[in-house]
Amino acid sequence: MKANLLKKSFFTYSKIIIALLVTFWLLSLTEVFLRLKASSIDEILQLVVYKLLNDFWIVLLIGVLFFPVYYLFNLLHSKYGSLVFVAFGVFLVLIELSLVKYSTITLLNLGADLLGYSYDDIYKTVASSASFSIVNYLLFLLVPLSFLTILYFFKRKMSDILPIKILLILSILIVPLKFFGTEFNEVKYQNKLGFLATDILQFKLRKLQASNYHITEENEYPLLKFTKDTKDVLGSFFNTKSQKPNIMVIILEGVGSEFVDGNSYSGFTPYLDSLITRSLYWENFVSNTGRTFGVLPSLIASLPYGETGFLEISKIPTHLSLFNLLKENGYTTSYYTGAPSSFDKIDKFLEYNDVDFIVDENKFGPSYVKTGSVDGFSWGYPDAEMFKKVLSTLKEKKQPRFDVIATLSNHEPFMFPNKAIYERKVDSILNTSQNFGVSKEEIESKKDIYATLLYSDNSLKTFMKDYEEEHDIENTIFIITGDHRLIPIEQKDKLCRFHVPLLIYSPMLKRAQRFKSVSSHWDVAPSIYSFLNNNYLLKPLKQTAWMGSGLDTVKKFRNIHQIGLMRYKGGLKDFIYDEYLYSDGSLYKINSSFETHKINDKKMLETVKDSFNSFKRMNNYVTEQDKIYPFTEMHKKQKRIKFSVEEQELIRETAEGKTFDEVFLIARAKAFEGDRETARLLCDFILNSMPNHVDARILKGRTLSWDGKYNEAEPLLLEAIERHPFYDDSYLALLDMYRWSGQESKSVITAKKAFRNKIKNPSVAFKLAMGYQKLAQKEQAFRVIDSLLEIYPENEEYIKFKKVLK
Repeated sequence: MKANLLKKSFFTYSKIIIALLVTFWLLSLTEVFLRLKASSIDEILQLVVYKLLNDFWIVLLIGVLFFPVYYLFNLLHSKYGSLVFVAFGVFLVLIELSLVKYSTITLLNLGADLLGYSYDDIYKTVASSASFSIVNYLLFLLVPLSFLTILYFFKRKMSDILPIKILLILSILIVPLKFFGTEFNEVKYQNKLGFLATDILQFKLRKLQASNYHITEENEYPLLKFTKDTKDVLGSFFNTKSQKPNIMVIILEGVGSEFVDGNSYSGFTPYLDSLITRSLYWENFVSNTGRTFGVLPSLIASLPYGETGFLEISKIPTHLSLFNLLKENGYTTSYYTGAPSSFDKIDKFLEYNDVDFIVDENKFGPSYVKTGSVDGFSWGYPDAEMFKKVLSTLKEKKQPRFDVIATLSNHEPFMFPNKAIYERKVDSILNTSQNFGVSKEEIESKKDIYATLLYSDNSLKTFMKDYEEEHDIENTIFIITGDHRLIPIEQKDKLCRFHVPLLIYSPMLKRAQRFKSVSSHWDVAPSIYSFLNNNYLLKPLKQTAWMGSGLDTVKKFRNIHQIGLMRYKGGLKDFIYDEYLYSDGSLYKINSSFETHKINDKKMLETVKDSFNSFKRMNNYVTEQDKIYPFTEMHKKQKRIKFSVEEQELIRETAEGKTFDEVFLIARAKAFEGDRETARLLCDFILNSMPNHVDARILKGRTLSWDGKYNEAEPLLLEAIERHPFYDDSYLALLDMYRWSGQESKSVITAKKAFRNKIKNPSVAFKLAMGYQKLAQKEQAFRVIDSLLEIYPENEEYIKFKKVLK
């Protein structure tokens, strides 16, 4: 009986597996068609064959792994196994469809980077990359329906033995390829679901392998080096002055080297190209990460990665950065972005480094126009608006200044003002006799991206021109680089994702110079600090702790650095050693044009692998054990709340598995129930990781006000306004606190500030009227309440208040 059940179960199961395989094949063929471009027939055929065989491999693994589960359900009832596994098949098809859609938009497979993002960050990234149309919704209905239709057909028309034969033949074909064919395992051929699962598994294994760093007394802080050991390689290029120079770092979203300086996709950044000819320019320069999450720690602080990026480390390790070092030496520090600074937990890094001015999406106000939205989503303020905001703040800041500016327009969904005008400019450029590194048809197919490049480049040009007219450009050094190479355009090799330009421009330069030697973002902070320390006598600092050793200013092609590259959060898979790139287990030679080709050199492969493994062990050790830099007086400024063991346990019980917004809703409910201590504890937990979570800050301030702790509430609510000057609830909470504590004069000042910031909530005006009443300033109170009644003549609360005034 059981033998018959096993046999019948196996036949039915094999048909479900074949139906799943065919559905995966259809998705792969669709992906190939959507990404089809000018390639040879041989390349297309190889892509199709290898992708289909990789689909079979992952479906075969699924089939083998889950057959025992299927059979156990069948033992309970003859139909249970089929029902459960068909439902599981629908689930797998939906996941594969989602991963294929992600890949066609980003040209990347989703892997372990999924572990490094919060729910909110994932939503923002997906919302910016895809338009939620009726077609998209239909796909998520039609593809599972196709799987069910195929399965129904196979069950009706296919013999029991045929799927077994198909699976056996394909298994005999694929197993040798999987284990002995190196090309077969290339990322571009892999099944999306298989890549996701194996990448997460490999990430977990890498974490275990990298945990055995050997510690001695000599290497407890392996990154420590004497400050004097980092040579000043920039000083000879500058005419230095007596006063310290302003340093302005401009991080250009998505600008890779392929888009500038006459390279493959260039012709759409004319201003940046012209600036290169007047700058120190590194042709063969790399970002340390393939996404934006790593640019600030690498560029500004030359820091290691940790598991999934430095900003994802829950307790930020003690470290140095240009922010805190230059602030210690009299610099005013600022960070500007048109996006939310909470994305990628950038705000945590800025808070740790005690940055003086943080200007993000919350600080722009009604006179600035946000970038266009897709399905209601917008990243924030486009480059021209952001640069305008920067210029509006500079005059009021004490010099010398250290300013970091991060642009965002050159990012999906590539929305910005006057887009149609810039798209016409792309058409005009394509109609000239200019030669391009790719076909005009390929540029035309990505017109929105090239239009964005033109817009961003023009925004930079306008900013630099206005800066020259209004500010001390003669004593300013500009450092301009890309955060990573644009993702939604096909990559020629494994290195180009990291290949970005680096320009150092200033009227203080003696001459322009190009360098072919290799350096990375890690080398910028050591060289800038060494230059300032050597030429402007900064406060003595015996030791530094940089990942980089400084910019290489040799003109010829060479590499003296060992550079770990993290493709995405958790994707530490690439390593530059000498003139070699190690990537996904293979070795590539880097030529003087910064192109790669695979080589077979087993001895060198082992040398590079050993160095990479040592690097990974050190990376894990210094970040997990807080052994980057010893704690000093300078680091006491970090604003982080410490919790007792009991508080940690309560937070764990309440917040585990929940997003910060979900925890906030719990905190708010606790506050309304009267459990204000727990509400404040949860708010502190949120603010430790998200210092810009304005609602948590306001809720904590309100609960303190309710308890009569006005001296504690006031600074919290004032900080909420400082961080979010255009958010009405910040003002309302502070106005209530002033009213309850009898500080009506402060209430009037706060309401007027709200009006200056164009806060239009009528409750602010009403609270102002009540403040005037308490101050016995009836005329002003009448004026405010009358203006409200003109707009809201039926409002009973306003009518009643006016009667009381009389």
